[in-house]
Amino acid sequence: MLQPGIPITHARTLMQNDAAIPLAVDLDGTLVQGDTLYELFFACLRRRPLALLLVPLWLLEGKAGLKRRLAEAVDARGLVLLYHAPVLAWLRQQHAAGRRIILATAADRSVADAVAAELGLFESVLATEGGHNLRGRAKADALVARFGLNGFDYAGNDRHDLPVWRVARQAIVVAPEGASIVARTRAEARDVVHIAVAGTSVRAVLKAMRPHQWAKNVLVFVPVVAAHRFTEIPLLVEATAAFIAMGLVASAGYVANDLLDLQADRAHPRKRNRPLASGALAVPHGPLLGAALLAAGLGIAAAVSVALALWVLVYLCLTFAYSLWLKQKVLIDVFVLAGLYTHRILAGAIATLIAPSFWLLSLSMFFFLSLAMLKRYSELIDLARAAAERGVAVKARGYRAEDTETLVSLGAASGFSAVFVLALYIDSPNVRALYQTPEIFWLWCPLLLYWLSRMWVGARRGVIDDDPLVFALRDRISVLVLVLMVLFAALAAVVDLRCLIAGRC
Repeated sequence: MLQPGIPITHARTLMQNDAAIPLAVDLDGTLVQGDTLYELFFACLRRRPLALLLVPLWLLEGKAGLKRRLAEAVDARGLVLLYHAPVLAWLRQQHAAGRRIILATAADRSVADAVAAELGLFESVLATEGGHNLRGRAKADALVARFGLNGFDYAGNDRHDLPVWRVARQAIVVAPEGASIVARTRAEARDVVHIAVAGTSVRAVLKAMRPHQWAKNVLVFVPVVAAHRFTEIPLLVEATAAFIAMGLVASAGYVANDLLDLQADRAHPRKRNRPLASGALAVPHGPLLGAALLAAGLGIAAAVSVALALWVLVYLCLTFAYSLWLKQKVLIDVFVLAGLYTHRILAGAIATLIAPSFWLLSLSMFFFLSLAMLKRYSELIDLARAAAERGVAVKARGYRAEDTETLVSLGAASGFSAVFVLALYIDSPNVRALYQTPEIFWLWCPLLLYWLSRMWVGARRGVIDDDPLVFALRDRISVLVLVLMVLFAALAAVVDLRCLIAGRC
């Protein structure tokens, strides 16, 4: 059966005359989506974060030395790799036809041997070992020495394969449609076959940025709204700049988190669909995307103030600490998550120079701790259901199945404490000074109690499959509760019920 992307004329040649010609196949970017060096690096960083400090020392040993060190730190046999489906299907056809297939890769020998053992398609393996990096001209020389000039076909994917294609009988280019490497190979190689694979799309980039998570950054506007200064345009401009800066830096953090969690995400029933975990966004593109987002976010923050830029940088450091280490610590992880919510409120305060009140900070501490507990609880419930189907024990980030009741108790207590703080605030002099009829504000308490209770019931039923605030923006009842709260706040601010009742208005 012909594979998409292979011209019919060449496909016939492959099927009829190629059984006697050895086929050499590259690994990174050709057979495997992405690059196994990146896979090893991020898997190593996930397990040993301090290894990042050793990478410059490993590089002193050369590229081959770095590959060997990473392969020693991470057992390649435990990696979950993604393969290009059209390439793998075609190789299986060639193998079934009796063709000799050789894995020729610049990856470390241990990685190449692990892939060869998993697939069972290769007669032999040529790989980087003994300090000799098998890439470009070195790979071409090794294949010519073994099979002779034009005595083999070679499947590769990028410019580093051009020296090999020049000495191969047939060049098999694995690349997306319209890729420049296809045209360049056709200009330099004798006979070219193109196997089309999916490339990176704008949609995949946007999905990796998780723009829906930017909704949480609306919290930067809270100090302006709470101070009743939302009609001042300069303050709104500064808060908007903080919103965008926090969003871009948060997206950079999400990309970094997904890179570190590649192996875990690919084993997760829902997270395996993320762009980097699924291969929709190539792993080597992840660091470039993250760096660009970070630079843009810090640049916008610095345009507002140096203090905001530093505060945004603190946020990035916290998210990195969370991704590398703190997310594995029971309870510490949820306290950090709650702190990151309050961090956004403080970012708005720094951008607008409006000091947050004691009431606002107290309310945010309890409220967001409840939501952080809810998030972790809902994840544990999802894993418990998946584990029950497979008949294995539940353990995620240090949590166990019996911890669910504790999370419910602590989360519910935090949520109700937030409502209690709100009730005390409503009875404070601050509210009486800002609102015509502060008594209307009391309607916030039952609404917030209802919403929190409903969210916890939804988490127990497995309905909440995302960050609680992001879920709330998609939930009609939650949106209705928010609209009612805004309406009651507006009425409390502009309507004087005492005056209306007395008939003096």
